[in-house]
Amino acid sequence: MKIKFSKHWISSTQPRKQRKYRANAPLHIKRKFLSVNLLKDLRKKYGRRNIPVRKGDIVKIMKGKFKKKQGKVLIVKTKTGKIYIEGMQVKKQEGSKVNVPFRAPNLQIIELNLDDGKRMKKLNEKKEIKITGE
Repeated sequence: MKIKFSKHWISSTQPRKQRKYRANAPLHIKRKFLSVNLLKDLRKKYGRRNIPVRKGDIVKIMKGKFKKKQGKVLIVKTKTGKIYIEGMQVKKQEGSKVNVPFRAPNLQIIELNLDDGKRMKKLNEKKEIKITGE
């Protein structure tokens, strides 16, 4: 895998190559890495298992120190692959509080932010394709 990034690269069993693929991916592909599982009700409603997370979505934390807590997504950093959630903070040694970054696989979407018409349209398209395809 000498090329910096290739969309046609087929997976490897070597972790270093997998890491290189994810690290060197362009932002439009890194966005897809930030897909988060949907709640079972939402899965049935939209006919999808996961969806890229967005600012304003309400998520539940599935792993770690904040397990089973819920909050609104404040920041999504596509470049680093981190998601920051409202109210999930840690106290530093000096006394100040800092937001905790989460990884997408450790979260579950409970409620979608449907303010954006483009997102709503895309969700409905996928749903219609599933229905007509069956």
